[in-house]
Amino acid sequence: MGGPRRLSRRVYERELLRLQEQMMVLQEWVRAEGARVAVVFEGRDAAGKGSTIKRVTEYLNPRVARVVALPAPSDRERTQWYFQRYVEHLPAAGEIVLFDRSWYNRAGVERVMGFCTSQEYRRFLHQCPIFERMLVEDGILLHKYWFSVSDAEQERRFRSRLEDPMRRWKLSAMDMEAITRWEEYSRAKDEMFVHTDIPEAPWFVVDSDDKRRARINMISHLLSRIPYGEVERPPLRLPQRPPSRGYERPPRDEQTYVPDHAATLLD
Repeated sequence: MGGPRRLSRRVYERELLRLQEQMMVLQEWVRAEGARVAVVFEGRDAAGKGSTIKRVTEYLNPRVARVVALPAPSDRERTQWYFQRYVEHLPAAGEIVLFDRSWYNRAGVERVMGFCTSQEYRRFLHQCPIFERMLVEDGILLHKYWFSVSDAEQERRFRSRLEDPMRRWKLSAMDMEAITRWEEYSRAKDEMFVHTDIPEAPWFVVDSDDKRRARINMISHLLSRIPYGEVERPPLRLPQRPPSRGYERPPRDEQTYVPDHAATLLD
């Protein structure tokens, strides 16, 4: 038997827009209530994390909702407490922060690729639940999603990116290495879940072989996990423009305009 039936584009786009409208409602609630929301997106390379984040934030105010995707740590950051550079990006009151990968790098790529020592890895597994309990205890609404993709679908997406010049930038030597280390990443993920799937901050797995389903399911679930509600907003009305007091725009030839490239496209 095959997997779940694929969502048609029409059904997908209609439901996605409805959910995005609800994300707008959530945004206003977060701002009005001074709530702090942190969402962790983890999973294998090409699992669909980035495209889902784009749909979550598409219509949100970037002053309220921001994406954190940190590069490799600097030499100085490597000497800090591991969680330190993530702490400064946690949400303040009225903010939603989406972590496109997070502190879980240590339990995934760093562990598998040997970028951390065994002692550092074990310390992470011990400290991470403590760290997350502290965040939740302090009032942060923490939500963790693992995007799960099959080996066949991951390889298909890698090949698609390799052949598409507009998306080739998404591939790196590290991504290629991920194909040969599939089982090592699987074992690392399983051990990570054993230590960090805690009642205060559980993991939620998103089946992401079908990207449309993954986006719909993840956004719907996030909305169901936060007790938000409609916030009454003061009505806005465009004021009447006052009469002119003699202002005249300067002549066009006194300013440098962008060339009209669009005109060259007309028949």
